[in-house]
Amino acid sequence: MSVALTPTYYSAEEYLTLERSASYKNEFRDGQIYAMTGSNRNHNLVTGNIGGELSLQLKKRPCEAYMSNMRVKVAEAGSYHYPDIVVVCDTPQFEDAHVDTLLNPTLLIEVLSPSTEAYDRGGKFAHYRKIVTLREYLLVAQDQLSIERYQRQGDVWILSEALGLEATVPLESIDCVLSLREVYDKVLDDWDGE
Repeated sequence: MSVALTPTYYSAEEYLTLERSASYKNEFRDGQIYAMTGSNRNHNLVTGNIGGELSLQLKKRPCEAYMSNMRVKVAEAGSYHYPDIVVVCDTPQFEDAHVDTLLNPTLLIEVLSPSTEAYDRGGKFAHYRKIVTLREYLLVAQDQLSIERYQRQGDVWILSEALGLEATVPLESIDCVLSLREVYDKVLDDWDGE
């Protein structure tokens, strides 16, 4: 016989205390802590490729790019997330002296996984849209040549999509361009002639 358990609710302060001593990453929303799932080879390759491209293009510029381990706080939603890639182009603002929770991202990128795709498109993006400094949000497929770009224009988010090896994605908020050929380098080796 199974017994329904009552969920445990935490304050943001309790979450941060637990998170800073945890051996794995957890996100926080609606007073609950959610363990992050691991990622596979393609996810890691795509994330690394994007991070490498952005690092090169942002060199000697005031923007900073962080991969996977920079926590982002959505103050208006009371949530904390770990985007796959975060870029900030203003002076970085952090929640406290730990300098591990960014408050003012310019660009957020999520590489889609089967277990988190629906949330990345729905609830997580709803939270991200509440960050007033956020200008662009990318959803990057790891199993096909596809990047969806959402760009803030006033109070509206405009979607554009890049498909295929020859496509590029202009990132106007940080004055960079991503080539899908570079984003999917080495990942294509696993696909049948795409």
